[in-house]
Formats: sequence, C-alpha cells, structure tokens
Amino acid sequence: MRPLRLLLGLLVLVLATGGCDAVLEAGRPTSTDSTQADAATPGARKALRLLAALPSGARVSPSSLGYDRDAFGSAWADVDGNGCNQRDDVLLRDAVPGSTTVAVQGSCDHDVLAGTWVDPYTGRRLTFDDLKDPGQAQAIQIDHVVPLAEAWTSGAVDWSDERRRRYANDLGVLLASDGPTNAAKSDDDPAAWRPRQAYQCRYARQWVAVKSAWDLSVDDSERRALDEMLAAC
Repeated sequence: MRPLRLLLGLLVLVLATGGCDAVLEAGRPTSTDSTQADAATPGARKALRLLAALPSGARVSPSSLGYDRDAFGSAWADVDGNGCNQRDDVLLRDAVPGSTTVAVQGSCDHDVLAGTWVDPYTGRRLTFDDLKDPGQAQAIQIDHVVPLAEAWTSGAVDWSDERRRRYANDLGVLLASDGPTNAAKSDDDPAAWRPRQAYQCRYARQWVAVKSAWDLSVDDSERRALDEMLAAC
C-alpha cells in the first residue's frame, strides 16, 4: 500500500501546484547567470521560431539614417511611476540578492548606493561601496541589450518620440553590466560582438525576445549569428 499512498500524494501535489508543468519547472536547474531581467526570456526553441518570424532588413549604418540619441528621450526616466528612475530599478533588480545598500531619495525608496553584481557578459563579480562616486558609478552601467542605434536602424527610426522613450526605458531591454564591457559592446549586433560563450545562449534569446516584442527587423549577418548561438544552446 505504501507505493500507492506515495503515488496519491504526488498526484495531490501536482494538482495543488498547477499541474505537471509546475512540478517539472521546479525540478529544472538554475544558473548563477540568471537575473530577473530574463525571467520572461523564451527558451531556445521558441527563440528560433521568433527569429524565423522576424522581418529582414538591410544592414545600414545608424548615421546614414540620421540616428540621434536624443530622439529616445533623456536617460533613465521613471516610466513605471514607482518614484525611482530606471537605472536604480535595474541596479536593484540585477544585484546579487541581499548585497545592496539603498536610501530614500526624494520619491524613490531604493536609490542604490552600494552592492555587488555579476556582469552577465564577462562573468566578473563587481562590488562597489559608493555609487555616488562618479568613478564607481561609471564602472557599473545599464546596457540596452539591443542598443538604441541598432533599434533605430531596424525600425525605431519610424517610431513616435513616445514609443522610442518607452523602448529606451523598458526593463526587459536593460541589464546592469560592467562599464568597460558595455563600452566595448557599444552599438554592435551579435554579428559584430558576442559575450563570453557561457552566456551566448541567453544573450541570443534575450536579443530575439526584444526584437520580437518591439517589431524590429534583423539583417542577414545578424540572423546567421543568432541562429548559430541558439543552435548551440
């Protein structure tokens, strides 16, 4: 009778937690590379389907289309109305849990003053004790996974100012990253720049997710690079 009781107990657990999918999800391994930013990032198979559905576009330079950073609005607006700008929101979200020191500043209840982060692109551990110091603040930056200039050439040139502003501050587009690495990535797409190999799968999945969510095109070399990274997931 004991095996039957165990089987009935498991059935009750499955029903209570929302079915078999919930039990399987709970058993999947987690990664130290995970951040809340990619909680909604699709798996590799879905990303490949989304990539196949993305429109193709020509590979052109942003300057040839009159790219202007100011067209995306001022940096780090409080678009979600929680009292804090998007930089503080991302710093708090992407920090090693429990590592941050925050303070109240005006209407913001989590002005991030210090903490530890793991740069997703290099795997480096970054610890800062005074983010009011300009040198330390520059060493931890907020990266647009799909850069603004890349978004411009793949569709944002035709957007309204308000849509561009929302894109520039969309938490799903943003990651806290190492300053020098963010500068090296610059406006490059996956055909020109890739993170460390261990992060390439997640990077490609998030890149595709952003482009799909915002109806942005991909050029041929970009598509090949994303296909290659996703195939290796």
